[in-house]
Amino acid sequence: MTTGVTPPATDTPPAAATAPPTSTAPSARRLWTRTRGIVLAVVLILVAAVAMAAVRSQTRHGALDPRSADPYGSRAVAALLADRGVSTRVVTSLGAARAAAGPDTTLLVAVPDLLTHRRQTRLHAATAHSGGRTVLVAAGSWSVERLAPGVTADPATSSGTTLEPSCALPEARRAGSADTGGIRYTTTHVDADSCYPSRRLATLLRIPAASGGDTVVLGAPDILYNKRLDQQGNASLALQLLGSRHHLVWYLPSLSDTLATDNGEQKSFLDLLPSGWLWATLQLFVAAVLAAFWRARRFGPLVPERLPVAIRASETVEGRARLYRKANARDRAATALRSTTRTRLAPLVGVPVAQAHAPEALLPALSAHLNGDGQALHSLLFGPPPGDDAALIALTDQLDALEREVRRP
Repeated sequence: MTTGVTPPATDTPPAAATAPPTSTAPSARRLWTRTRGIVLAVVLILVAAVAMAAVRSQTRHGALDPRSADPYGSRAVAALLADRGVSTRVVTSLGAARAAAGPDTTLLVAVPDLLTHRRQTRLHAATAHSGGRTVLVAAGSWSVERLAPGVTADPATSSGTTLEPSCALPEARRAGSADTGGIRYTTTHVDADSCYPSRRLATLLRIPAASGGDTVVLGAPDILYNKRLDQQGNASLALQLLGSRHHLVWYLPSLSDTLATDNGEQKSFLDLLPSGWLWATLQLFVAAVLAAFWRARRFGPLVPERLPVAIRASETVEGRARLYRKANARDRAATALRSTTRTRLAPLVGVPVAQAHAPEALLPALSAHLNGDGQALHSLLFGPPPGDDAALIALTDQLDALEREVRRP
């Protein structure tokens, strides 16, 4: 009879010493098969990100910078103004821009939305009574109401880029059509010049000031770009707007202006992020959800799993016996032997298997079948664990003998 426990071995068989080790760890090839799709997707995303960053850095390097000859730079405008005797000076701090404001100066603010509200108010206070001209390029709702009070940016941008003047402003009439399509504005100033309308809202405003100066709000920077200067009437409009004074101060807000707190007032993190990054984050979130559904565990009927090796039952029994012996777990071994013997004996004496481990059901049936001592059977089948290995082996022999006697016809 197989009892589930192997007596202690004194010698290790030569075959066991030379048997190759087995492992359930996946092989390198299987790991590559499982992960190659994810690795390929990550590599493609990284390559696309690097390519997009490289292209963007090449095409947008020095945007609206009068020192840059890149397609989106403004060096061509500065060169044409210099031919007409207008000097161009670049400043990158609010203090320098405020100090430069004067009746003989045009102050161009390249990216007004980068300034905090408090800095916008301080800049307007310096230019409102200077008697010079202030040009705001693509000022959105964040900045236009403080830099040009009475002007409001419409949430919807222009549907086209090239527009007609449709106003009495001399500079616009001489330039003709130009690429001013971008942010659209409304104003409460009755004496303002509203030019280049798109769906009845102006994309270029000129608001005169009582000091003799004025403020020009331009809805798009296209007429200042090197690559667009020779199209439509862009060059004419740009030179007239920026060349009305002898000096042009080109204010490019720097990182210090963008992040300056001014007594705790600061733009929020979402205000500093470009809109494209929000869309990119949403797309990454959707991609992550789809990947989770793709890699998630499917619910359905169980399928057999291919094991790395095939192990014979005798090897499993021997391995468990060796573990029991190494841990001196004679109690566990004896419990396993007795439980298996009771399960086999119960059907032979007419006891249901569910009651095989109940002494009050199994022992009377065995005593009636063998005409033996019930107390001896209780000690054998439900007794205490053996105290040493010899007692465990003796228990094994006694259980085998009991099962043979019950099976004897």
